[in-house]
Amino acid sequence: MLNVIKKIGVAIAFSPRIEAILAEAIRIKNMWNAELILIHVGVHGEKETARLNELLSKTGLGNAGDVKIFWEEGKPSHRILATCKKENVDLLIAGALKKENLVQYYLGTVARKIIRKADCSVLLLTNPSTTPQPFKNIVVDADDRPYVEQSLQAACEVALKDQSTWLHIVRELKMYGLTMAAAEQCTEEEYEEMRHQLVQSEIETVEKILQKIPHQGLKVNIKLVSGKSGFELAQFAKRKQADLLVVGAPDRRFSFFDRVFTHDQEYIFADLPCNLLIIHPRKEVVNG
Repeated sequence: MLNVIKKIGVAIAFSPRIEAILAEAIRIKNMWNAELILIHVGVHGEKETARLNELLSKTGLGNAGDVKIFWEEGKPSHRILATCKKENVDLLIAGALKKENLVQYYLGTVARKIIRKADCSVLLLTNPSTTPQPFKNIVVDADDRPYVEQSLQAACEVALKDQSTWLHIVRELKMYGLTMAAAEQCTEEEYEEMRHQLVQSEIETVEKILQKIPHQGLKVNIKLVSGKSGFELAQFAKRKQADLLVVGAPDRRFSFFDRVFTHDQEYIFADLPCNLLIIHPRKEVVNG
């Protein structure tokens, strides 16, 4: 859930996109009136300190009392996660990496480790801008995964704050029942009736969750997909030209089959269709 965000961590590096990432982080900070925790892992000297101070002044954070800076050394994923845990960060913001064709985005090794081991939610920005814009077209995964209800709530919260044009809720249509029915040689009419009932059941499952979440005024579209839900989810986000995709955090312990075959959510991580918000509520929030 994002309605309890008090601290936002920002993984920064002195790349050409640092100013844009800071600008995006400030926009998200203002949405929740949160504290910013800036985390840099790597060389730290007078040059880096002066450059960051210059950027903070330029973005209006120079004299802000709710900004902390942590200069860390060591393995990036380890130090970023350790700092987030120590500071009780609720949301970590980082930039996604580009593939060589400069069009597709993907998660590098550091980002994958962060996603799988983070005790907080993570927002990955594929194309940060120094003039950040609201998320107007949001897609959220509503399949049976960990934190599905929290993901829907987070998507609704962001959509309401940003006055989004559309909130698309995507859920997998479980086809095994229909496959079994077809194997039993049912009539075409029986097959279509079963399919209609299955579709209605999946829609009602989503609507039942939404009943518990404030979303008045949002234009909601419930979309059922079949096939590999991670792949279909990414493709749907591309078709809708979404600017934010919301999913629940993946399981930390993959099964043997996940090591042999592509894990469902890896389709998303390997080729990000847009900005990606991965929901992983901190334990005290979940238990509280």
